[in-house]
Amino acid sequence: MSAVTISHNPLLKGSGLPPFTEIQPEQVVPAFNQLLEELDQQLTTLEANLQPTWSGLVEPLEKLTERLNWSWGIVNHLMGVKNSPELREAFETVQPQVVQFVNKLGQSQPIYNAFKQLRASDNWTSLESAQQRIVEAAIRDAELSGVGLQGEARERYNAIQMELAELSTKFSNHTLDATKAFSLTLTTKEEIDGLPNSLLSLAAQAARAAGEENATPENGPWRITLDFPSYGPFMQHSTRRDLREKLYKAYITRAASGDLDNNPLIERILQLRQELSDLLGFQNFAELSLASKMAPNVEAVEALLEELRSASYDAAVKDLDALKAFAASKGAAEAQDLQHWDISFWAERQREEKFAFTAEELRPYFPLPQVLDGLFGLVKRLFGVTVTPADGQAPIWHEDVRYFQIADETGSSIAYFYLDPYSRPAEKRGGAWMDTCITRGKIAENGVSAIRLPVAYLVCNQTPPVDGKPSLMTFDEVETLFHEFGHGLHHMLTKVDYTGAAGINNVEWDAVELPSQFMENWCYERPTLFGMAKHYETGEPLPEHYYQKLLAARNYMSGSATLRQIHFSSVDMELHYRYHPGSNETAADVRHRLAKTTTVLPPLPEDSFLCAFGHIFAGGYAAGYYSYKWAEVLSADAFAAFEEAGLENEEAIKATGKRYRDTVLALGGSKHPMEVFQSFRGREPSTVSLLKHNGLLAIAS
Repeated sequence: MSAVTISHNPLLKGSGLPPFTEIQPEQVVPAFNQLLEELDQQLTTLEANLQPTWSGLVEPLEKLTERLNWSWGIVNHLMGVKNSPELREAFETVQPQVVQFVNKLGQSQPIYNAFKQLRASDNWTSLESAQQRIVEAAIRDAELSGVGLQGEARERYNAIQMELAELSTKFSNHTLDATKAFSLTLTTKEEIDGLPNSLLSLAAQAARAAGEENATPENGPWRITLDFPSYGPFMQHSTRRDLREKLYKAYITRAASGDLDNNPLIERILQLRQELSDLLGFQNFAELSLASKMAPNVEAVEALLEELRSASYDAAVKDLDALKAFAASKGAAEAQDLQHWDISFWAERQREEKFAFTAEELRPYFPLPQVLDGLFGLVKRLFGVTVTPADGQAPIWHEDVRYFQIADETGSSIAYFYLDPYSRPAEKRGGAWMDTCITRGKIAENGVSAIRLPVAYLVCNQTPPVDGKPSLMTFDEVETLFHEFGHGLHHMLTKVDYTGAAGINNVEWDAVELPSQFMENWCYERPTLFGMAKHYETGEPLPEHYYQKLLAARNYMSGSATLRQIHFSSVDMELHYRYHPGSNETAADVRHRLAKTTTVLPPLPEDSFLCAFGHIFAGGYAAGYYSYKWAEVLSADAFAAFEEAGLENEEAIKATGKRYRDTVLALGGSKHPMEVFQSFRGREPSTVSLLKHNGLLAIAS
């Protein structure tokens, strides 16, 4: 490749908005070969000229890491939203070099020593709390990155990190490929009995994409996949028990056999994590994981999980008994022996009857453009910021991606975000997430200092617009959008000017879900809901009886839902705390053992859920899945502050919103989350609000 093309490589721009329209998979390898070589030289120069001061250490180090984060962040982002065989290959080629460089940086003795000198120096007290937290975190992270290891131990540490990175990518790819590999093509009216029109449209569209160019929602053929917008509604609505069973079994055995088998990867990952912990002087990976989290120790986590388990277990048993009785009242042959593939179906029927509405009926009231209006109206009301479309001001990776600006009370721009709302199973991973594109920070160019504004990626996987209709959202999808937007606000409304502690940076992992889960509560608040729920054709508002039913249905089977999260969290903790890979028990055995007290319908013997549990094997949630519940305690308690102020009292809402914005959203990682929470709430968090919101308080007392 000639020098000319390299110098114009868009992945080497290094700052500003990513030029998505120019980026091609074949540019990844040359870009990183050049970038890592330059960064390596910069690191050597930096180590030789370090001063243990903010400007002599933290600032130059930040410049260096930001170049890497900028380029690598784009490649990671595209792996999630525009996956392709070419991109995967390029990613797998450069990933080991990136990991190697990150290790080298994390284990730099001169940098570590300089941070320790800075902490011990006379200037320490003159640093702001954000700066002190950045330094403290750098020292801790270096120690957790093996800075104290020498010789063979360090080599082994690096080899483990390298292998873990590869295994995690492989795990993720296997799950994606296994999800993609299975489909069910339905051709007769009997096979689609019970399915809602929205799913038939989606299934016909999937069939067309797979080569059946004449597929229609009315006449099929219909292609059902394991991608959630297809799988979820099928399990809820198909009256064909045999097909539900077939689909369910395909779903729970994904990536559990053949070429895509994740079982050996799981054992290997757990083995390597244990070895890593040993090297760093921890008893197990759970202790290593908690060293940088808000929860003080494993005991505190298990105590919370047990409190929530005992509050939800009996409720979950009652949920199942009620479901059996309901199925029996409908004359279902399977009523006394409900299987996993019956639960979604009967739960949906019972919910329809109990609350007299279907998830499908509500979709026409939640077209995406209106839901966005409602969401933006809410953040204006709570936090005084205005969101406006800025499409065309930023390059995008797919035509459906939108771009928005956030302005403060004075009309000045304070942040931007991308929104990629729709499911694209062929190239985009499932689920929903927020990621950072650009982080807020103070930058000095030619002696002039300015504030660099944050930019976020918000990614969802809802039903795309089909057959001329807008994207009509289920209420679950509405909650998901609010959730991700909460993460976005945390990133975008920060007031911290030091990148290392701005937004979600340097926020303890188990506190990071607070702002996201907090936002979900507002979907049920009257002004917010009626601000967005209007029929996409007639514009008529959501009828009042639907609102009352939504409220009533909010805690429908909440015991079961809570218990499910406790099950996942407990399995995750056990695998990283007490389990020994290679013993006479496998990871799957551990899960089945714990299921005895954390599920009311035990998993099937062949259930290989762990093989698709990307959160803990390919994401950052290892020995951290409990964080969802830990943060939910915080978020429920934070929302309770608004309830106590009075949701009808606009002045009180504004004042509480301002306090929340100035603490939880503004302080980012500049203070410990407990301190941030207390500065908003005036006290430590309590589980009462969470149990109350879930309707589990009476059972717990």
